[in-house]
Amino acid sequence: MIENFINSVRNIFSVPDLRKRVLFTLAMLAVYRLGSHVRTPGIDSEALKTLWNSGDLQRSLAGVMDLFSGGNFKVVSIFALGITPYITASIILQLMTVVSARLKALQEEGELGRRKITQYTRYLTVVLCAVQSFGIAYWLQNQQTGAGALVEHPGIAFLAMTMLTLATGTTFIMWLGEQITERGIGNGISLIIFAGIVLRLPSAVKDVYTKLQGGSTAEALGVIVLVLAMIAVIAAIVFVERGFRKVPINHARRLVGRQSVPQQQTHMPLKVNMGGVIPVIFAASMLAFPQTIAGFVGGVNPGADDWRGKLATFLAEFGQTSHPLHMLIYISAIMFFTFFYVSIIFNTDEVADNLRKNGAFIPGIRPGKRTAEYLNEILTRLTTVGAIYLGLVSLLPQVLLSGIQFQHLPVVGETIDSFLRSNPLTRWLTTGIGLQFYFGGTSLLIVIGVAMDTMNQVESQLIMRHYDGFLGPRGRRMRGRRGL
Repeated sequence: MIENFINSVRNIFSVPDLRKRVLFTLAMLAVYRLGSHVRTPGIDSEALKTLWNSGDLQRSLAGVMDLFSGGNFKVVSIFALGITPYITASIILQLMTVVSARLKALQEEGELGRRKITQYTRYLTVVLCAVQSFGIAYWLQNQQTGAGALVEHPGIAFLAMTMLTLATGTTFIMWLGEQITERGIGNGISLIIFAGIVLRLPSAVKDVYTKLQGGSTAEALGVIVLVLAMIAVIAAIVFVERGFRKVPINHARRLVGRQSVPQQQTHMPLKVNMGGVIPVIFAASMLAFPQTIAGFVGGVNPGADDWRGKLATFLAEFGQTSHPLHMLIYISAIMFFTFFYVSIIFNTDEVADNLRKNGAFIPGIRPGKRTAEYLNEILTRLTTVGAIYLGLVSLLPQVLLSGIQFQHLPVVGETIDSFLRSNPLTRWLTTGIGLQFYFGGTSLLIVIGVAMDTMNQVESQLIMRHYDGFLGPRGRRMRGRRGL
């Protein structure tokens, strides 16, 4: 296995075009990391550390934003907004293609139409950057810590400078991602998020070691349970991501020139999780948007009688990732975006029409409309399993990390919370282990999913050029043995 991997790396650098793509991708990711060290001006770094060391932000939507920004939100670098405005803009444009006939027509025009939609996405990204950067800037200048005010000189000048800095940073990240996608290997946006998470894992492992060394027996046991849960989650992710359903396809006998080509049998592989990590990224980006709204009411005291105070109270509670409502909306968003994204990337009517035009058919299924219905039935079952899998993998490790605030449940919430807190064996369900997001299911999904997709792309490039891939000379046959 290790020998195959080493040989594959050698093969990558022996192919000029592939070597160029890999080196370009690494260079762009290095530029991204260098930009992460450029701080937004006007912010007291010591006060910022005090604010984050309190622990409340790490468990809130701010912690989610920090995860997707690769740690840039925590230090308020020029990349503090991360790539979430671009992802949000992509979600809005894709939703609009369903209700807008003009955008739908553009999408069906091919490459030219897709370029136009990409251009609209960029424009919308800039607008969202302006809105979100203003909300974040307003929120920052209203923060007070034990070390003093977070912003040294609050006012219009700080708001304008921060808006310009953060919007420019996100626009630059968007450009980097597009360059990686076009001239590098893998999906640029996913790789940027992947790099931000992976580069922070060493510090997260150090935190775990510190907790094991200085914590109590209960805390050490909790960390061990978390590690075992992570191993189980990783195994489940790899198993499901490599699983697919084989749909048999027959090609009718046909004439090619003067020769008769006999009937051929093949199959169409349909992945269990066809959407990959994109639905999770979409859902997390959507839930990070309320942080912008919280910025506009950042100076309001939660609990005040007016509507702004009530909104501030709701956002403060909803912003906690252990809030039951937050968890419910997060899972619902993941399931929605799973079905929505799969319906975009796999059009059953179009696939059925292409099969009919090429003289191919599914045994026992009439070509045309009935084939589309049959494929839709299979796809619905697979996508349901995939959506549930994404929801559970994203949620269960998060419960271990930060627990569940049962007291917010109606009627029985206080009773359940009191019962669980009274028992030392179940108290962790309400408080969690207290580690950071890097060990959450969302992080694991993104890291493993992006790594597998990128490796598959590299392997396909190697096999196309008659080189052995990461799985060795029998790699393609090995992948086919896992059909579901």
